[in-house]
Amino acid sequence: MKKIDVSISYDKVEEQELTPVEKSLLDAARKATYRSYSPYSGFSVGAAVLLDDGTIVEGSNQENSSYPQGICAERTAIFYAGSRYPDKKILALCIAARGTDGSFTTLPVTPCGGCRQALLESEYRQKSPIKVLLYGLDEIYIISSAQQLLPLAFQL
Repeated sequence: MKKIDVSISYDKVEEQELTPVEKSLLDAARKATYRSYSPYSGFSVGAAVLLDDGTIVEGSNQENSSYPQGICAERTAIFYAGSRYPDKKILALCIAARGTDGSFTTLPVTPCGGCRQALLESEYRQKSPIKVLLYGLDEIYIISSAQQLLPLAFQL
């Protein structure tokens, strides 16, 4: 049996180290958390997608009492971007979250497996990487490609 070592590579940065475009993307993700519909979990997630023409598309998690019929913020933003701007590439995605106390999380929140797969599918489709920014009050992670989030991804 051969053992395979899987790891995720990311940069840990301070908010003041972000570029102006990354700061705009982060602001949009934080703002999107306030449009979350999360009466069941109390966990409000916002995502913002940067398209190659500079457009920023926002999404928030939308829960439903008929679980799992809701949708995560990341997929809301990615799918809206694909539907509304089908010829634009996604350059980056930023995720921010507020906990049940209404405050932003201290550590970054990572996408669920389904969102990781959706991000990776977008990379495959557009044939270019999507940078992922994960926001927390104390730490911000920058990942160069969604592939880093799902190294053993499902592929056809």
